[in-house]
Amino acid sequence: MLETKCSTMKDLKKIHAQLIKTGLIKDKIASSRVLAFSAKSPIGDINYANLVFTHIENPNLFIWNTIIRGFSESSTPLYAIHLFIEMLATSEIQPHLLTYPSVFKAYARRGLAKDGAQLHGRIIKLGLELDTFIRNTMLHMYASCGFLVKARKLFDEDKVEDIVAWNSMIMGLAKSGEIDDSWRLFSKMETRNDVSWNSMISGFVRNGKWSEALDLFSTMQKEKIKPSEFTLVSLLNACGHLGALEQGNWIYKYVKRNNIELNVIVVTAIIDMYCKCANVEMAWQVFECVSNKGLSSWNSMILGLATNGFEDEAIKLFSRLKSTNLKPDSVSFIGVLTACNHSGLVDKAKDCFQLMNEEFGNEPSIKHYGCMVDILGRAGLLEEAEGVIRSMTMKPDAVIWGSLLSACRTHGNMALARWSAQNLLELDPNESSAYVLMANMYAASGHFEEAVDERILMKEIQIEKEPGCSSVEVNGEVHEFASGRKLDSQFHDIYSLMY
Repeated sequence: MLETKCSTMKDLKKIHAQLIKTGLIKDKIASSRVLAFSAKSPIGDINYANLVFTHIENPNLFIWNTIIRGFSESSTPLYAIHLFIEMLATSEIQPHLLTYPSVFKAYARRGLAKDGAQLHGRIIKLGLELDTFIRNTMLHMYASCGFLVKARKLFDEDKVEDIVAWNSMIMGLAKSGEIDDSWRLFSKMETRNDVSWNSMISGFVRNGKWSEALDLFSTMQKEKIKPSEFTLVSLLNACGHLGALEQGNWIYKYVKRNNIELNVIVVTAIIDMYCKCANVEMAWQVFECVSNKGLSSWNSMILGLATNGFEDEAIKLFSRLKSTNLKPDSVSFIGVLTACNHSGLVDKAKDCFQLMNEEFGNEPSIKHYGCMVDILGRAGLLEEAEGVIRSMTMKPDAVIWGSLLSACRTHGNMALARWSAQNLLELDPNESSAYVLMANMYAASGHFEEAVDERILMKEIQIEKEPGCSSVEVNGEVHEFASGRKLDSQFHDIYSLMY
């Protein structure tokens, strides 16, 4: 009755007030209905549900299960675990089969599989381990938290193929980087649902298997399986990394054709894809046309402009962002610093770097320091770049040392180059760029013996220069090729088109 009379929290609060005024709220059925509606995600309000719960005397099992399930699906799943412990400690009501899955879900969402294993022990003592619903949520918890041995044990014990368990294992393996095992499991499935396909595609993208993700999506389309919103975001990400503009454009049209909500996540993915595929005009069109722009959308557009040769526009857009009700974050400043770097605006970069912390309270990260070192190094301000490194509160990474070393080679500062190379090799003794750059510097300055020594050292410790790798899209199909790879007839055809 309550559900048919209200569809929003505003409606519910009116009815709740009436129930309180008439005293009917003391009825368990009435109070549990108010609780159930307000605990529903996303139409409810979990904080309001908790307020309702605290005013119910001697809650029954349904009420406990409702509030625990509500918090397990909320942005604060840890409170579901606290409520479960409170239920065990203070209530005469004992948990039921339907209670445990919500608690395991909360453990999974918080990454607390180690703690969840204790509840698993209770399940075994109570003889509930054969319940399919409980078993699947335990498996999902272990798999999503990277406890693959425990997850696999539960999975292998099942005598009947359960699609939920298979999907959890596929997702867990991919999440832990075991993408080949994930794919083998997916290939063995006799029956797949949309979750199976979506999990496998997202797994490929997560592990940098972008071409495989697009190939599987093509197969998925033939099977007439609809992709989820998250899968479309993953596929747009894959298209961006591969520069597969034609396929990315098709996915964008698919989104519009199927009336998929253009929320902030989807909008940002579309903008990012077009920028990475160098179609800045289309990215800008999407950015300006959609009303649902979050900070991530602004950041993607600023960075996209900066990396595609539109540095002035990126800086102007950053200024426009500052005039909105959104507050620039660390990513926003990466975008504007990148624009300053590409356009050689050293003073502007210094101002932004100072502004970031003083006005917006964003502590510089290692990426911001890296941008500043690169900007100063490119401008030949090597001593200032060195000063930035020495002022850092964290340890410089290989990118920073590599940037400084490259700048030293460009501007011929041998002493600083040696310092950079030494620190770079301390971080990664197998970093080939340090040897190559130092060898080139020695050769350029006439120190040929030292240059030969660097090359010999590379051979002695068996370090090889990383081969160049690229990709090209032909007729909607992405081909990857690397320096030194033996070409087949298909690659010769690609080369003949390019040259």
